[in-house]
Amino acid sequence: MSDIRITPLSDLRSIGKAQFESLYHISRLLNRLVYQDSLIEEALDLVVKVIHAERGLFVRYDAEGNAFSIIAARNVNRERLTDLSTFSSGILQQVIDKKAPCLYHDVQSDPNLSQFESVLIHQIKSVIGVPIFHQGEIWGVILADSREDRREFTDENLTFLDFFSNLVSLALDKIIRFEALEQENRILENRLQATQAVPDMIGESQPMRQMAAMIHRVARTDATVLILGESGTGKDLAAQAIHKLSARKNKPFLAQFCGSIPDTLLESELFGYKKGAFSGATSDKKGLFEVADQGTFFLDEIGDISAALQAKLLRVLQNQEIMRLGDHKITRVNVRIIAATNKDLKALAATGEFREDLFYRLNVFPIVLPPLRERREDLALLAEHFIRRYAAREVGLSAAALQKLRDYHWPGNVRQLENVIQRALILGDGGALQPDQIILDDDGDPTLPDFAGTLKDLEIQLLQARLKKYDGNRTLTARSLGVSVRWVQLKLKEMG
Repeated sequence: MSDIRITPLSDLRSIGKAQFESLYHISRLLNRLVYQDSLIEEALDLVVKVIHAERGLFVRYDAEGNAFSIIAARNVNRERLTDLSTFSSGILQQVIDKKAPCLYHDVQSDPNLSQFESVLIHQIKSVIGVPIFHQGEIWGVILADSREDRREFTDENLTFLDFFSNLVSLALDKIIRFEALEQENRILENRLQATQAVPDMIGESQPMRQMAAMIHRVARTDATVLILGESGTGKDLAAQAIHKLSARKNKPFLAQFCGSIPDTLLESELFGYKKGAFSGATSDKKGLFEVADQGTFFLDEIGDISAALQAKLLRVLQNQEIMRLGDHKITRVNVRIIAATNKDLKALAATGEFREDLFYRLNVFPIVLPPLRERREDLALLAEHFIRRYAAREVGLSAAALQKLRDYHWPGNVRQLENVIQRALILGDGGALQPDQIILDDDGDPTLPDFAGTLKDLEIQLLQARLKKYDGNRTLTARSLGVSVRWVQLKLKEMG
C-alpha cells in the first residue's frame, strides 16, 4: 500500500464547488482505469483542464539515477520533448525534495527563477508541480505552467492538486498491481500451454512441449497453418488437435490426402462439380471446401498437388472463393485451412516446382513436428499407449525391450512404432514384451550392406517388398516409397 499523505479536511473546504465536483468525477474515472498509459494520459489532461493550464508534462522519475524522462505532454513543441530545460528540471527537483505540490505564483518576479532562458522565451507566469507516488516513493511528477496572458495559478489550485495527487497515486498502485498480476498470468498461461496435453498426441519431451504450446496458441486464431514433418510423425493428429482446440471445434473437420491422386479426381473432390461437367456427372455435387464451410479443412501432402490445382488453391486462400467444375458461379466459403507436407516447400518454391505465392500463403504459421529419434524420452509413454490400445489384457514392457526401442533410429517414426508394438503383441505370450518380440528390420526391405546387385535390381526388390507389405495396393505402395502411382505402374510394366 502506498504511503499516501493525508491532506487535512480543512484544506478540502478551501477549494471551490467546481473543483470539488471535479475531484468526485476524477475519483470515479481513475477507479475505472486499468493500464498505466491510460492513467498517465487522463491525469495530465485533467490537470491541464481543471486548473486552466496552458501546457503540461508528465515526467517519470528514476530515483536510483535521480533522472527525469518525459512520458506525456500537452501543448509542448514535439521537438522539445526529448529534453527538459534547466528551469523545468529545477522545479521538478524541488517537488522531489519536498515530496509535495509546489506552486510558483509569479515566476518572473522570482530572482532565482526569472534568470532561466525558457522563462523569458515562453513568457511563463505561473508554474505548478504535482508529485505522483507509488509505495511511498515519488514515481513521477506532473508539471503545468501558464503564460502572462493567462491568469496565474492560485492556492486553491494547489490544494486541489494535493487531493488529486493522492487519488492518482492510489490509482497507480492499483494499476501496477493489476499489470503485475496480468503479466504473471501470461507467464503461467504460457507455461501451462507448454505442458498441457494436445488431444491424441502423446509426449512430455521438450520438443513436444514446444509443439504443444504452438498448437494451443495458433488454435485460438483462424490463421492458416502449415504442418511440417517426416512421414509418421502425426501431422494428421496435429491438424485435428488444432481444430478441437479452436472456436470451430463444433463445426466440420474434413481431410483430403493429395498425394498420388489424378488431377481431375482431386479437383472434383476439392471443388465439386456441376451436373454435366463431365461424363458421369449426373447431378450437382458439393466439393470438400463447401462441405467444410465454417469448419476446418486439412490438406495432407500439399506438396504433391499439380501447378493447375495450386493456382485454384491460391484463390481459396486469398479470397475464400471456389468454383465448381463446369460452373461459372463463384461460391464464398468460410473455412480454416491446415496443410501438411514432408517436403521442403521453400526449396521447391525456389526451383519453381511449387508456387512461391502459394507457399507464403500457406506458411503463415508453420509447425514442425519432431521425428521420434529426437524425442526418445517419449518412447516409453508411446509404447505403453499402443499396448493399452491393442492388447486384449494388461501387458507390460520389459526394460530390455524398452532399451531396444530407444536404441533404434525410427525412420518411420510413431507410425512405425505403432506397427512394431502391434507385431510384438501378436508374437508375445501375454507377459511383458521381450526384446526378441520387438522386430526392428525396417519392414523386411533389402539393405545396402547385404545387397550385391544393381540399382535397378534394388528398385525391383524394394518395390516387390512394399507391394507384398500392402497386399498389392499400388496407391499405398507409392505413398510409402514417396513416388507416384504412375511410377509404380511403369516399373511393374518393366518387370513384366
